[in-house]
Order: sequence, then C-alpha cells, then structure tokens
Amino acid sequence: MRQLKEGWKGRFFEDFHIGDVYQSRIGRTVNQYDNVTFTLLSNNTNQIHFNSQYAERAGHKKQLVNSIVTLAIVAGLGVTDVSENGFALGWDQIVLLTPVYEGDTLYSESEVVEVRPSKTRPSQGIVKVRTRGINQDGKIVIDYVRSVMVWKSEFAPLQSTFPIIQET
Repeated sequence: MRQLKEGWKGRFFEDFHIGDVYQSRIGRTVNQYDNVTFTLLSNNTNQIHFNSQYAERAGHKKQLVNSIVTLAIVAGLGVTDVSENGFALGWDQIVLLTPVYEGDTLYSESEVVEVRPSKTRPSQGIVKVRTRGINQDGKIVIDYVRSVMVWKSEFAPLQSTFPIIQET
C-alpha cells in the first residue's frame, strides 16, 4: 500500500533560536565550469580567474575561484536550513579568508545571531545568521552575516508544489 511520506519543509520563524548552528548536509566541489561561467556572467575581466599562467605569475598555484562563486555556493548550501521559507534582506561583513581553487569542496555552517519579529510584516520575522564557508581541509574560506525575512509557519504560502496526479 502506498503511503506518502512528507519531506523536509525548511525552518519557519519560530524554529530559529539564538545560538543554533546548522551545518550543510552536503558539500559542493567547485569545478572549472562553475568558475569560468560565473566569471563571464559577472563580466569580471580579472585574468586571475580564467588565465592559469597569469594566476601563477600572481602567486597562486592555479586559477583563483571568483569570490562571487564562493559566496553563491556557500549561501546555496545553507538555503535548506536558513532561507527555504524566506528571502534575503541583506549581507554584511563579507570577508574572504582563504583562497578557493577549482577542485576545492565547500561546506556551509550558519549560526543564528539574532531573531526578531518584523515590524512591518506580522506574518514574518527577521533572522540574522553568521555563515562560514569551510573547505575540505577545515579552513574557513568566507565569513559573512546576512539577514533573512522568514515566514511564520501559520502564514506560510502553500508548501506543496507537486502536481496532482491524474489517474487514467
């Protein structure tokens, strides 16, 4: 007999508490395609991201991963825990601590540093997290703070986007 098992729905405003720490369940290895594509999309003409010989002359062992790629991957790894039921309001204090190279695997760790109801949206609240991107060697590569507007569970929009199956 078929029995539908409900999947992860993400956290709602009331699920966040100061001091909670969320570590990404998966890691993401950065590849050349990620780096070159993002560099081209962002119109970044710094050759350190796409010219191996230039990167070596600049003191790097190989092409340096574009910092926008690093931020995007680390932020994306934290979506299931932090912002699946909300949207970003702002980013603060983004610091790049260790170079990221193609082939590095990144992980995300977010700590809740502030939780407060929204003054203008009673159905939502604001959650502020400090996120650190960590590579496969345990080195922190990026550290930032961001604020997210998150739904309170009783007001959240329809959760299921799965289509209704039409039996024939």
